[in-house]
Amino acid sequence: RPVVSDAEFPGTPPISPGNVEGPSMASVIWKGAITFGLVHIPVTLKAGAHASNLDFDWLDRRDMAPIGYTRINKTTGKAVELKGIVKGYQFEKGEYVLMSDEDFRRANPEATQTVEILAFVDAASIPPYYFDTPYYLEPEKRGKKPYALLREALKRSGRAGLARFVVHTKQHLAALLVTDSALLLNTLRFADEIQAIDDLDLPAEGAQSEGLSAREIETATRLIDDMSEPWEPARYRDSYRDDLMARIEEKIAAGQTQVLTEATDAPASVTKREGEGAQIIDLVALLKKAFRRAMERKTSRVARRRQHQASRHRSSRQKKISSSRVSKGTTKLSMTKTVSTKRASRTSAPASRRKAA
Repeated sequence: RPVVSDAEFPGTPPISPGNVEGPSMASVIWKGAITFGLVHIPVTLKAGAHASNLDFDWLDRRDMAPIGYTRINKTTGKAVELKGIVKGYQFEKGEYVLMSDEDFRRANPEATQTVEILAFVDAASIPPYYFDTPYYLEPEKRGKKPYALLREALKRSGRAGLARFVVHTKQHLAALLVTDSALLLNTLRFADEIQAIDDLDLPAEGAQSEGLSAREIETATRLIDDMSEPWEPARYRDSYRDDLMARIEEKIAAGQTQVLTEATDAPASVTKREGEGAQIIDLVALLKKAFRRAMERKTSRVARRRQHQASRHRSSRQKKISSSRVSKGTTKLSMTKTVSTKRASRTSAPASRRKAA
């Protein structure tokens, strides 16, 4: 077992209670290649996701001073600088073998710089609970053509590549997928990491297991259909983060920045919602109630959308009317100038002839 975690070494962001932000999307994790058969596609592995958690620091409640983090030698009790820390594997009690980054690389030089595709499977056949962390693969300049070829072939076949690669001293199983114009390498959990559903107390499959009626299933299906909409991830965000910021700003405004709020009993609406703690006799009635609420929300969204469209239409129409009025005014002014010019021309013509005579 390692004496020190990877998070305490350069190249991996340190994890602390007040800072759990992930690396930026632009950060390069490593450069290597995708390989299968005789195909070799040089690529760069980049982070495909990052945390957006609020940054909380640990403080001494007596004087609000930040709490520092010091690496301590357990024998001497003295602090140790980062450059003086090495990784070690304890093979016997008190005996360690030291490991450097070069040792990790030499363990399998190809594995630490290669996304090795083992097979191709139907992308839809991978259960969602296997997926873990996404990474983007960006082609090197000389790898753009084979990269595009693999991307288009995967897209046309509907398959995913099953691959293995090493990152942060650990080997991962991963699915090589296509997202838009990029190849996405999504790490997968191994089968022995998935909890078996046999341990769960679940109702048997089929409508008859819990005495479900056709009417109940039809009502539930109708509710699902009514609440169905296109997948638009940008519509969804961490609303609890907003709630936390609102609570923080509320305490600042109230002058309670150094006051710890004591725990109180939760509101009744939170501890016991409607229908909880009581036997649900008529499931259809409950589904119909949910259906009516969904319809009300949908009607409200449609009304707001129509109101917004009407507002835009009125604004556009007013702009057109204003533009038309300006145009008519300009035309009228132009015609007035033309008439004045013609009159001046007729007045000056006889005078010119008299002068000539």
